[in-house]
Amino acid sequence: MNKLSRGQREKLQQFMTITGASEKVAVQALKSSDWQFEGAFDIFYSHPHVKSVADTRHLEELYNRYKDPYADMILADGITLLCNDLQVDPQDIVTLVISWHMKAATMCEFSKQEFMGGLQSLGIDSIEKFRERIPFLRSELKDEHKFGEIYNFAFSWAKEKGQKSLALDTAIGMWQLLFAEKQWSLVDHWCQFLQARHNKAISRDTWSQLLEFARSVDPALSNYDPDGAWPYLIDEFVDYLAENGIVQKVKSSEWNYNL
Repeated sequence: MNKLSRGQREKLQQFMTITGASEKVAVQALKSSDWQFEGAFDIFYSHPHVKSVADTRHLEELYNRYKDPYADMILADGITLLCNDLQVDPQDIVTLVISWHMKAATMCEFSKQEFMGGLQSLGIDSIEKFRERIPFLRSELKDEHKFGEIYNFAFSWAKEKGQKSLALDTAIGMWQLLFAEKQWSLVDHWCQFLQARHNKAISRDTWSQLLEFARSVDPALSNYDPDGAWPYLIDEFVDYLAENGIVQKVKSSEWNYNL
């Protein structure tokens, strides 16, 4: 560490404390990210072979703190307690990111395997490390690829067991949560349209295609192709926007946006 500046040494010590990484691995991650914490965390947690080994005894203790007294899994009350310990609101979108890392099959539930496996993959074996990891977990939503994975994960995670589709009210809540992060200005109109015209459960195809629509079609719909291969529901949404004066259709390929 002799060749490092004082500021770099401080960052190195902090990084090693949070991640449990060796000095060599920590220096490598920090140098690769130009000594920026967010990039260094991303590099570190994207390479399983450099992660610290979580202490399984401590993971067992954590699991036992949150597991339901009548079932061998963590249920809603345990997740609420976990969120309190992490100092995050249970409705915070970071809880979805946590569930994604744990590969949780169902909302408000963690099996022992999901909980311990997820924490192990993140190198977490204490609530303090977990709390320190929250900013990194939140930053993953800014990564387009990871956001897409989290978005698609949310469909299976939020739907009722045994159902192929996602209940409309649940889908609307998830869209409002997810698109608040991406700031898609049409999300409220989309939700209003569904309640007024659709009022049915949402299919996986509609769920996945909406993200593509939000990413590729600008809010003014200036690049919307009415002859494109969008699901009928999205085409109906575009018609709804025009009918309600939210956008003004000029030509088949030209729109004005009146928010």
